Amino acid sequence: MKLEQFNFHHLLYFWRVAKLGHLTRAAEALNTSQSALSAQIRQLEQRLGEPLFTRERRRLVLTETGHLVLSYAENIFGLGQEMLGRLDGRGQGIMRLRVGSVATLSRNYQENWIKPLLTDPSVVLTLESGPLEGLLARLTQHQLDVVLANEAVPADPERPLYCRFLGSQAISLVGPANRWTANSLRVPDDLHELDIALPGPQHTARAQFDALCASAGVAPRLRAEVDDMAMLRLIARDSGWLTLLPGVVVQDELRSGALVTVGHLDALQERFYAITTTHRHRMELLERLLLRSNAGAVQGHTTLEPQ
Repeated sequence: MKLEQFNFHHLLYFWRVAKLGHLTRAAEALNTSQSALSAQIRQLEQRLGEPLFTRERRRLVLTETGHLVLSYAENIFGLGQEMLGRLDGRGQGIMRLRVGSVATLSRNYQENWIKPLLTDPSVVLTLESGPLEGLLARLTQHQLDVVLANEAVPADPERPLYCRFLGSQAISLVGPANRWTANSLRVPDDLHELDIALPGPQHTARAQFDALCASAGVAPRLRAEVDDMAMLRLIARDSGWLTLLPGVVVQDELRSGALVTVGHLDALQERFYAITTTHRHRMELLERLLLRSNAGAVQGHTTLEPQ
């Protein structure tokens, strides 16, 4: 059977019966007769070549095939309801927020940003990471609702996007508390030949840090360069080396005292942006997150928790 031969109206009737578990109640909800509803489901079973229900006493029980078909029907009609809610702006029922974040962005930052939604039972989150260009392509195809990035997107009339500044944080040099004292180093002056782990070349702060060291005639001993902030966090925690990163990446280790901020680089800032399409349909929950973030940025603060 080809997809164009498939009757989604029959599938809708099956979905309602499976959800209610009772033919009479489903017929009433669909404003049709029980016999007409039974006939529609029999036609669907004939098309699929397998039964979807068995009768146990007065109850309809899904077969194994019925459970499989129901799982797909849930996705099809659940997304349909979500689409209608998005289009008319009501946002009723379950809402899905699809967030992409660049691979070099701290996962702690991403979690802090979505934290207001984590206790909302009406929200389903889809979180993806990857290269910025790939995420932007998915955004323009409406496969993502927002992209979190640590670099702004240049204006492009061929790809109209809205780039909102969320906040920033100074880049810090951290080290294990059992080897280093807080604020004990001048950066970059005191870093010559010290073991250090750095963000990879793709990170926005890496070129700036290298330039600072070169201008000061300082050459730290590079032990690792890491694009993924989650891995850089583990290296900062377990290697014993100095590590250059935004404080939000190791916020838990700084709070617990396992790591200390050995030196600050106030001239180096990581900036955070939320990128959306300019003509997207309004999503109330996304607007709340953006307004909350924007309030912090306007007041001159970051959206991060203080270190």
